[in-house]
Amino acid sequence: MVQKWIVELPAKTGKSLDDWVRHVKKSGPKTEKECRVWLKDEYQLGTNTAWWLAEKAFGNPLGLKDDSPEGYLQLAHVYIEQMYAGRTALRPLHDELIRLARLLGDDVRICPCKTIVPLYRRHVFAEIKPATNKRIDLGFALGEEPFTNRLLDTGGAEKKNRITHKVGLTSLADIDLQVKRWLKQAYEQDAQA
Repeated sequence: MVQKWIVELPAKTGKSLDDWVRHVKKSGPKTEKECRVWLKDEYQLGTNTAWWLAEKAFGNPLGLKDDSPEGYLQLAHVYIEQMYAGRTALRPLHDELIRLARLLGDDVRICPCKTIVPLYRRHVFAEIKPATNKRIDLGFALGEEPFTNRLLDTGGAEKKNRITHKVGLTSLADIDLQVKRWLKQAYEQDAQA
């Protein structure tokens, strides 16, 4: 994903990654946080683009490492460990969700980030997110599926986000037949997208 972003950056913004880094260092604010806001406000860049450019310009070592597939693979387990630091009760839920995702098919890709773990087929079809110290939100790309008192609206449809539904999980018992059906349904719908 990062490599694709680097390749597409000049066509989308008129500047290469190196050009942006030089520009930020020369003309940008003094902190990474201020830089992200500046890039969004001044150049109408999206949140992810502004975040990545600021990371690159300010030399965030983790941000620089995931520029290559090899670097990302070295960091993926670090992202998971950091995500669940202080949330050890959630790790078994995470591990079970990963196990279930792998059972869906050989084409499932599991791509840990710093705060979420998206599950891909052709597109993201589900997302594992530690929402609190005691709850994982499992998000689904379920489109027009009706919401229920358990299957909640993420607000994703309004924001043009693929993840439109979520269910809160606090124990392994919460990963029941219905949750497995929603996960499979999201996976299968992605084949049709």
